[in-house]
Amino acid sequence: MKKKLALLMALVLVIALCAPVAHAADDGSLLGSDSATVRFKVGTTTAPDGHYVRGLQAMQKLLEEYSNGEMTLDIYPNSALGNESDMMDAVSMGTQEMCLVSTGPIPSFSKKTANWGVLDLPYLFKNAEQAYEVLDGEVGQTLLDEFDGSGIKALGFWENGFRDLTNDKKEIATPADLAGMKIRTMENKVHMATYTALGANPSPLAWGEIFSALQQGTVDGQENPLAIILTAKVYEVQHYISMIDLFYSPCVLMINEDIYNGFTAEQKEAFDKAAEEGKAAERAISKEIGDSARAEMEALGVTFTDVDQDVWVEAVQSVYDDTSLGIDQDMLAAIQAVTDK
Repeated sequence: MKKKLALLMALVLVIALCAPVAHAADDGSLLGSDSATVRFKVGTTTAPDGHYVRGLQAMQKLLEEYSNGEMTLDIYPNSALGNESDMMDAVSMGTQEMCLVSTGPIPSFSKKTANWGVLDLPYLFKNAEQAYEVLDGEVGQTLLDEFDGSGIKALGFWENGFRDLTNDKKEIATPADLAGMKIRTMENKVHMATYTALGANPSPLAWGEIFSALQQGTVDGQENPLAIILTAKVYEVQHYISMIDLFYSPCVLMINEDIYNGFTAEQKEAFDKAAEEGKAAERAISKEIGDSARAEMEALGVTFTDVDQDVWVEAVQSVYDDTSLGIDQDMLAAIQAVTDK
């Protein structure tokens, strides 16, 4: 283990020496301070001006401050380091230090993380505050701990947001309007089962493939939080958005487990503090972008449709009863004990 850790830390230092020189913060660069001696390459699939990246920039600045300039993040957006599943594999093997990914691919990562599918159930949370209470509490920590021994240290739940539906054919107000439509989903069996229950044909695609699929008509629509629909400019090829808020989608900050366990006490304190405060900043940024996204896209000619959510809730109840999805019923009960208060 010590030999493996030494090799991993050496890799970090090599990356530090080879990385392009740049500064973060005021100039908007995604690379950390050139004076930092310990660098962590962190990947995401989202746009440079999106809430994931802006949250990571906040953490980057805090990490440099709390480590007295020793540690920093080099941020790689837009799937530059691969799709989410690829990045998780790379982090677990130590060929990439960190990633910030949605929960979509996590249930398929290992047998231990299969329980994460409970977070993908439709209409599990009524609002973000309810989600924070669960994810920042005992249930959330239990899920994070399921990565122990996998090569990944899961650090905490950042925010993706409530997922709404886009298409370029028509307004969609009820599940009946979805009949036969091909909708891109994450590579996630609970999401796919949910869209099947709604009468659509789910088509799982990695995020990096979605824009061309929409342009070419390979799929009719897709679903994502408004912040991503805006910053990824999905509205340029999808002119109808239905406010179904079907899933609350968190994202998870991850680091290679051996690197994290090899921190000195001082490094761990600085890193943990920066990660926790970065999470709070990212959630605030997500809310800020989401709150203004509708007006911005309406001004660009996008048609928004508000729906009777009770109709949609009723249409997906069969997903909760689908035993083939392997939903951990004890964990679901623990979540509902919080959300039903």
